[in-house]
Amino acid sequence: MVTITFVEHDGTARAVNATAGLSLLDNAQAFKVPGIDGDCGGFCACSTCHVYVEGGWFDRLPPMSELEQEMVALACDPKPNSRLACQIKIDDGLEGLIVWTPVRQ
Repeated sequence: MVTITFVEHDGTARAVNATAGLSLLDNAQAFKVPGIDGDCGGFCACSTCHVYVEGGWFDRLPPMSELEQEMVALACDPKPNSRLACQIKIDDGLEGLIVWTPVRQ
């Protein structure tokens, strides 16, 4: 298990014991994290699992694919630290990861 903290746009934080090997989206859905929808089922075909990666964590993630970059550009209020939760695979190196959900998807 890998501890991940999801922070809602209003500052409400929830730490979960995420399952390594699954995507951040799959873990968010398993723990019913509000604000991370994943309408396309995790196939990088929408931007409804858009999150903001906190601080130094962004540079520790694998680089975005061209497709993810295109989808992030379509998200509501994208920022330099925006990622899609469906494209982040959880592993032990992400222990302590903190992501914020946007106001809306």
